[in-house]
Amino acid sequence: MLRQGLAAVKSRACLPCRRWLASAASEKHGHLPSSQSPITSKLKFFKSVTEDGGQIPTYRVLDGVGKVIDGAEVPEIDQAFARKIYENMVLLPTLDTLLYNVQRQGKISFYMTAYGEEATIIGSAAALANDDEVLGQYREAGVLLWRGFGLDNIMAQCVGNEEDTSGKGRQMPVHFGSPKHHFLTISSPLATQIPQAAGVAYAISRSPRRGKNCAAVYFGEGAASEGDFHAGMLFASTIPSPTLFIARNNGFAISTPANEQYHGDGIAARGPGYGVWTVRVDGNDVLAVLGAVREARKRCIEEGRGVLVEAMTYRVGHHSTSDDSFAYRSRSEVEDKKRIDNPITRFRLFMESRGWWSSDEEEVLRARLKKDVLEAFKRAEGLPRNELKELFTDVYGGEEPWNIKEQREELAGLLKKYGDSWEPWKNELARFKRKGQDILQKTD
Repeated sequence: MLRQGLAAVKSRACLPCRRWLASAASEKHGHLPSSQSPITSKLKFFKSVTEDGGQIPTYRVLDGVGKVIDGAEVPEIDQAFARKIYENMVLLPTLDTLLYNVQRQGKISFYMTAYGEEATIIGSAAALANDDEVLGQYREAGVLLWRGFGLDNIMAQCVGNEEDTSGKGRQMPVHFGSPKHHFLTISSPLATQIPQAAGVAYAISRSPRRGKNCAAVYFGEGAASEGDFHAGMLFASTIPSPTLFIARNNGFAISTPANEQYHGDGIAARGPGYGVWTVRVDGNDVLAVLGAVREARKRCIEEGRGVLVEAMTYRVGHHSTSDDSFAYRSRSEVEDKKRIDNPITRFRLFMESRGWWSSDEEEVLRARLKKDVLEAFKRAEGLPRNELKELFTDVYGGEEPWNIKEQREELAGLLKKYGDSWEPWKNELARFKRKGQDILQKTD
């Protein structure tokens, strides 16, 4: 009956239609016009991107005790490179511990740690080229450390002293930025960096850097619930632009666990919907992250389109110094994760199995890093802030607008009235270079 019907229609159809009908007749049901979607007579719903309806697998190289699992291929890595990765992984919690504690002492206003996510951050940083553009969320200080940003710059930004090249002391701690290190300044609003990254990558594709670099954007699984995530993915897949999306799925969006954030199969399930290459990787396995991000970067640059990497990890620390995570999860859960699935321990055991590391070297490294971090903080703490006039710079180009002049004059009036008589202001002004005299002289 189907063939008879097709034959009858074919006799009255135009040439393109007759060609399509001929194709349809040669197959069981054919395809939709202008589409590769095959026609089926079976009604079937689906909610998984895998053929068998199961969850997306997670790529792993090392097991929990640092042994290469059966069938896994260790990414190209030598002893010197491995030691650099490990040193940076150990440096992150050393830095976090000091800055978290000094925030509790009131010496800085805010801080966010990367406890438990060292492999995801350092492994991905090691897989990128140092001149790939990076747009971080707020746990990516390790990317800057990998690129040679240095402890002094980290401390200067968190303390807000005169050496802060990220924002001249005008931004919250952990909001780093460095044009020299191809790291765009972090901003507080959640997920805004995702569509921005697609725009940066598009600019790369229109420049001599096309085919050489990508824009890598980091975000948590909570940020992927924002509309900006979908806007960035759509942009990078359709315009297109070489954007490498790195989702840190650490289990919690502040206090909201991942199982309450989405009903589908994580963040990786969304990639195929935008037609981009996607991989899910064990974010606590630094070698798996290194290998996955290397390959993702290669595809991103060669095809000039977005690629999505979902790194499955666990946020061992509190969301920030404003959070007490034990209000929504048990201490035993956190301690179990620290003990059973520690990314630093896993990689150290791998290195020891290769003869690349020893317990003596471990002791020396930790003592040196602790000393370096403490000295860097003490130095930063002793430096003054920028001149107070910097509060009004770097916003507008050309002639200074009236509203900025008005605000500066208002501040000068308040300084004249209270600066020498009100103790809180006197103490605060003493921390600035020239103690606010630059503002008073500017308006005299």
